[in-house]
Amino acid sequence: MGWLDGWFGSSSSSDESDPLGKLDPKLREFLARESPVKYTTQQEQEQQQQSQHPSSSTPAKAPVPTATATAKALATDKQQQQQQQIQDEQQQPAVPRASLYQDGRYAHLWKTYRPQYEIEAETKTDHEKLMDVLEGFKERKAMIGKAALENCAEEQLDWNNCMKHGSWADRATMCRDTVRKFERCYNMQSKLLKALGYLQTYDRSPEVDEDIQMHADTLYHRMLDQEAEIEKCKAEGRPVPAFPSLFENSTYKVPVYPTKTSTVPQPGATAAGAGTEPGKDPYEPSQAIVESWQEKLAKLPETERVAEEEALRAEHRAKAIMAKNLQELWNEQSKEREQRRMEGKETIGDKIKRVLGTPNY
Repeated sequence: MGWLDGWFGSSSSSDESDPLGKLDPKLREFLARESPVKYTTQQEQEQQQQSQHPSSSTPAKAPVPTATATAKALATDKQQQQQQQIQDEQQQPAVPRASLYQDGRYAHLWKTYRPQYEIEAETKTDHEKLMDVLEGFKERKAMIGKAALENCAEEQLDWNNCMKHGSWADRATMCRDTVRKFERCYNMQSKLLKALGYLQTYDRSPEVDEDIQMHADTLYHRMLDQEAEIEKCKAEGRPVPAFPSLFENSTYKVPVYPTKTSTVPQPGATAAGAGTEPGKDPYEPSQAIVESWQEKLAKLPETERVAEEEALRAEHRAKAIMAKNLQELWNEQSKEREQRRMEGKETIGDKIKRVLGTPNY
């Protein structure tokens, strides 16, 4: 009996090689079928090793590639590519983001779904497309004012508290010092936001806008710290240290953003003041435009001059990109009108625009 053998320590070599050999065959079959870990005996392991590593005394002959083997290899590669493509399609979400059930429920109802903005874009007229470009630029300018107000919330709160609970002298002067502090914060925050690319109308996530807004607030307070250090050095009679530029090594330095359809500007469609040399920023202002800014920059303090210049460059860039997008839209509309004329579907509006030569609406 098995329990007597366990007491007296008597066991056979077969029991040591197969501890599960004492189990009932049906129980072993059940365990082999249901257990996630497959158990193999020592004899089975030795047989597998012998089959995987044949005797070295019989050297294997190198297979000679034939046309049949090459065809099979190509067929295998093609089959693997198809399987990979099927796996990629399966990994894609079965339902769009608009669905409340991202686990794939009601996927058959979402097969013909199209977002509303795609349908509206197809039915928009030429005038509406042009207005979208202009409204996008105006909306970004309004968002700069809103972001600047959010960054100057503390200064605005100080102004409000001064008007309500300030001293008699402050309220007699309408809290002039507090108002100036708030106005300077608002103006500088707007310039910093422009300089960091907040005015650009290209598509990007709200997280990027928030990062730019926070970085602009950081640069503003860094500028205030530099001004306080300069005043302290002057009061103590020490030499004023040379501070680096606010935009030196900045994470959100304005890069060259492409337009809607191409990243390389066409010679005939370059905006006014944009560079045309190879490898040069196509939206960089010309030397004449930069010289026209010098008179305005000379009137500003040294700490504000860099931010003002970067803001002017960013605004010029945004206007140049908007003009480029408008020109591309006009060219696209002109091609569509020419295509309709070649197909004999020219409308009255197309004839009027062709006769008058108006590129826009």
